[in-house]
Amino acid sequence: MIDLKTFLPPRFYVGVTDTQWFEFLRAQPALDEVNFWSPGSRRLAAGRGTPFVFKLRAPMNAIGGVAFVSFVESMSIRDAWEFFGRENGVPSLQRLRERIAANRPSKTAELDDRIGCFVLSQPTFFPIPIPQPEDWSPSLQGGKYYTTDTAAGLRVWREISVALSQRLSPPVASPFGGVELRLQPARIGQGAFRKLVLDAYGRRCAVSGEHTVPVLQASHIRPFADVAQHEVTNGLALRSDIHTLFDRGYVTVTPDYELRVSERLREDFDNGEMYYEYERKRPRIFVPDAAQSRPNRELLEWHNETVFHG
Repeated sequence: MIDLKTFLPPRFYVGVTDTQWFEFLRAQPALDEVNFWSPGSRRLAAGRGTPFVFKLRAPMNAIGGVAFVSFVESMSIRDAWEFFGRENGVPSLQRLRERIAANRPSKTAELDDRIGCFVLSQPTFFPIPIPQPEDWSPSLQGGKYYTTDTAAGLRVWREISVALSQRLSPPVASPFGGVELRLQPARIGQGAFRKLVLDAYGRRCAVSGEHTVPVLQASHIRPFADVAQHEVTNGLALRSDIHTLFDRGYVTVTPDYELRVSERLREDFDNGEMYYEYERKRPRIFVPDAAQSRPNRELLEWHNETVFHG
């Protein structure tokens, strides 16, 4: 958690924002993330938690909101829709393809199936826009970094902080009037969590090895409500049916990464042979190659002791 009253980021990015994208998302209820996409595969060097400011095009020429970078990467159009859906600022995959094609400079570019994705958490849309930086150049097509050690950057960030404080529920006074305002800029949303977990597991179910992405889910080992953070080490890539059984305590994964299936599954439903077969044939689950992405052993122990019907 940070205190926005004293939080002056070393720099923040002001990105030129499509009005249709902005208005569509502003009308959606309670978003925890958005995908600010680029029609090409342009990428931005931005660390997790960097503020990303929405600078609206002419005739607005003003700042309409802010969010925080989760991650930046190039991905396929289908993946962008699979993981973020309407958080791409459009109602359908077809509409996403149309909007990308309309924003590309040439027809040959339409053959490129990859787009630049700036996945942003905790988006806030301001009811009253903020004046854009005084030194903003109309020739800028993408965006620009600002720092808070310049007059323009400090003024913009202070006004963003005030607008953020007023969007809280219940509203609070301006953080620059002495009220503490706390945010979690590094927090990621549900779609980003699913993508990061599935990528860590090579897009396969940790138990069954299933590779069909639409049926793969990112299961929290300990519920999100308990930890208030989406972290890859608190996740397992599971097929949807196994995810349901995991959440209900009929299956678990030990701290040694071995699958266990409860006898209660057979007792309660007189079924479940498929899952017992997984346990017999391949008890050790698939885990990410990168050690820092593997399931947290303490969280697995918690699930074994607290959720699993042992």
